[in-house]
Amino acid sequence: MTRRNKKAGITSVNGFGLNVFTEDELDMIHYATLELLWDTGIKVESREAFEIFLGGGAKGEWHGSYGIVKIPSYVVEECIRWAPRTVVFYGRDAEKDYAAEPGRVGFSTFGECVQIIDPETKEVRRSVKSDLAGATLMCDYLDEMVVVERALCSSDQYPDTQPLHNYEAMVANTSKHCFLGFGSGENAKKIIAMAAACAGGMDKFRERPIVTAFVCPTSPLTLVQNCCDVIVECARGGVGLAIIPMALSGATAPVTLAGTIVQHNAEVLGALILAQLTRRGTPCTYSSCSTIMDLRFTTTAVGAPEYGIISAGLARLARYYRLPSWVGGGHSDSKLPDAQAAYEFSLTAAVAALAGANIVYGAGCLESGLTFDYAKLLMDAEQIRNIFQVLKGIDVSDETIALDVIKAVGPGGEFMTHQHTFRHMKAMSMSVLFDRRNRASWMERTKGKDLTERAYEEARHVLATHKPAPLPAGAAETMRTIIEEYEAELKARKGN
Repeated sequence: MTRRNKKAGITSVNGFGLNVFTEDELDMIHYATLELLWDTGIKVESREAFEIFLGGGAKGEWHGSYGIVKIPSYVVEECIRWAPRTVVFYGRDAEKDYAAEPGRVGFSTFGECVQIIDPETKEVRRSVKSDLAGATLMCDYLDEMVVVERALCSSDQYPDTQPLHNYEAMVANTSKHCFLGFGSGENAKKIIAMAAACAGGMDKFRERPIVTAFVCPTSPLTLVQNCCDVIVECARGGVGLAIIPMALSGATAPVTLAGTIVQHNAEVLGALILAQLTRRGTPCTYSSCSTIMDLRFTTTAVGAPEYGIISAGLARLARYYRLPSWVGGGHSDSKLPDAQAAYEFSLTAAVAALAGANIVYGAGCLESGLTFDYAKLLMDAEQIRNIFQVLKGIDVSDETIALDVIKAVGPGGEFMTHQHTFRHMKAMSMSVLFDRRNRASWMERTKGKDLTERAYEEARHVLATHKPAPLPAGAAETMRTIIEEYEAELKARKGN
């Protein structure tokens, strides 16, 4: 065997990636954002948040029911530096923690769908709390879902406390980190208390917060009252924030993608600054649900290629600021888990992942975010495994070039029984739901059932058999008491 010593002084590529912007283009976007935040500013509908901005160095005027804050560039850049560069999304089980470090890519579901395709009847119906529990259980089972987003809403529960019911259904069915919208500052306090009970007490929760709150600036350039209240309460309570504008190119943002990205960036940074001025070091995840409006139909197009492009651009911008990212990819505008859904998932999810997003969310989503489907979630998980295979790229080394193996096998030989093949065969992609057999073997194993039906069968099996890690003793009772007392209080206020 020919001896080959270690090489030095060579450049290698570790995995595939996507170059979205040059450094000069990133600087252009950043400087345009700084100008927008200072010249135009952010509309703030909370007097408390307005005063926090002013106390941190912003300028502003109050106009009766809202204020306009204009933020100097030095305040913007200082607050970006205060935000943690890496974030660990802690699970109830430490083995389920996910470190959102630069270049680490993970996936999650879309949220919050209001309908579900029933896995038994295949009928579309509104979602209820037990559906959210089931979707969460499925995400707990799937290794591809590194954290759990609130996939569905508890529409059968009291509207004002629905976020509490959502969290209760989620935390009881997964030991992974949970993401959801809190709805209001008052809800935030209650959810923090519920999460603390599930983490083993408030002290342990402060060390390992097991939930992150979504906050959504309203495009263009507005922080409404509830958004401000949640930011402030979560920052004070030690809860991280995922800041997720939903700008629509051509409707609530400029029709050009670069213009949408600049506005989106200003909205994220405006919320981040409020969080950092409230409590320095509050974890902030740079997030996105921005896409184009299809101006022919006035619909939000989440299966469009532009959705993936915007997500990729914003994932790169998050890395420019050294912030963790959560961007859309894998949603579909299709109404069924069909070919359109598969094509749209593959395009937008792969583009966002290649850009290095820490979390790409959208698995299981149909009908532009209205409908959740178990079969799509399982098929998406299979495709996610394929995307990870692509992200690995091509490992080039003496071992993988296998020159000595090729020489040893020689002309006309075979590699299937060689030890080198046994050493490396598990690194090759393997299908589970997707079928690579010949037709006769496929018929024997599946009886001719198509991929979607086999996915529904697998979903029903997982829902019936998978068991999540149990909650700490007394946590379920504590959550139930918090919800019942809070609902009674809110109903008494309203006189109903």
